[in-house]
Amino acid sequence: MKKKAVALRYKKGKDTAPEVIAKGVGEIADKIISVAKEEKIPIIEDEYAAEEFYGVDINVEIPPEMYKIAAEILAYVYSIDKKNKKG
Repeated sequence: MKKKAVALRYKKGKDTAPEVIAKGVGEIADKIISVAKEEKIPIIEDEYAAEEFYGVDINVEIPPEMYKIAAEILAYVYSIDKKNKKG
């Protein structure tokens, strides 16, 4: 099974919901991950979430039924950001 990667963007106070901004399989997934690392964007390895978000078109907000999983990911990312700012 080839690796899948999905990039989400959520701008608090601007976006109404997270949006899929990139997705890919195999080499494209590797490139998405590489760019995220270069830009110091948090990477969450979750095959279930990647599979779910992969079904959403690029530049489209995720549907309400995906808000719970997105909220869990965002909470994790915010906690990482908070720890990094303290250190």
